[in-house]
Amino acid sequence: MTTTTTALIPDDVLPARAPSGARRRRMKSMYPSWFYIPAAALFLVFFAMPTFASFYFAFTRWSLFAHTFIGWANFVEFFQDPQLTTGFINTFIYGFVTSAAKVVLGLALAVLLTSPVLGRGYLRAVVFFPVLVSTIGVGLTFKALLDPFHGLINGVLKNVFGITGPGWLTDPHMALLTVAAVDVWKGVGIATLIFIAGIVAVPQEYFEAARVDGAGSWAIFRRITLPLSRPAMGTVIILSLIGGLRSFDLIYAMTQGGPGFSSDVIASVIYKQYQAGFFGLSTAGNVILFVVVTAIMIPVSRLLNGKGAEEE
Repeated sequence: MTTTTTALIPDDVLPARAPSGARRRRMKSMYPSWFYIPAAALFLVFFAMPTFASFYFAFTRWSLFAHTFIGWANFVEFFQDPQLTTGFINTFIYGFVTSAAKVVLGLALAVLLTSPVLGRGYLRAVVFFPVLVSTIGVGLTFKALLDPFHGLINGVLKNVFGITGPGWLTDPHMALLTVAAVDVWKGVGIATLIFIAGIVAVPQEYFEAARVDGAGSWAIFRRITLPLSRPAMGTVIILSLIGGLRSFDLIYAMTQGGPGFSSDVIASVIYKQYQAGFFGLSTAGNVILFVVVTAIMIPVSRLLNGKGAEEE
């Protein structure tokens, strides 16, 4: 691709940066203040108050009828739990592996499904269908399919290819990654949908001009599709990373954190403590999970939105 094609993308078409602080202060609302009161009341009752209540109860030993303030004891006890170290490591592995896989596969599928392929609408529906299925249902189904002795997948490997299949969910070294693969299969449809929306929003004139300029498919993807899909990519990264770091239902449906603690994540550790009746300890775990997810997502969000560069 020549420099003429590279210059086809003017600065005003590239993803816009967020307005600066001074500019935000100059922005005026298009609605009167009273218009926001119902939404503010709902936010206060259903989001702000439960959040602050959780922070308070994390410092207590509580039941449904009474509570006692015990300071930092819940947090100290939580960090002394031997499952926590495994849970933290597994949470980060699960979150980053599923997020990276959804970004790569979602972008590849979006490029394919925005090209003139036969049955494009049907293929889009097939890719998106797993998103509509219950997470628990998906977990139980794949748990049966991946059974090392009676599962369909190992049966096909043995009868068709003559290969003895591994213990997908019973091998401590494979269980977490197996669940992560199922998570990617179920969630890549959302990533693909977001990428498709980003790609179809790119003006077709850029692609036509690039082809006239002699650009090949790889050059068009690298110079036009990829940079102009950056907002969609940021959205996919943020949503999939948050979902991965707080994932629980699929993991618990398929392995319940096992074998042993090999596929336990922070959320499943917290759930087990709730089951055991340690409500204050579990609430402290939720606060820790909230702080961890926030500490990761704020810099990631600022990096993806280019705020760090803007402030420099």
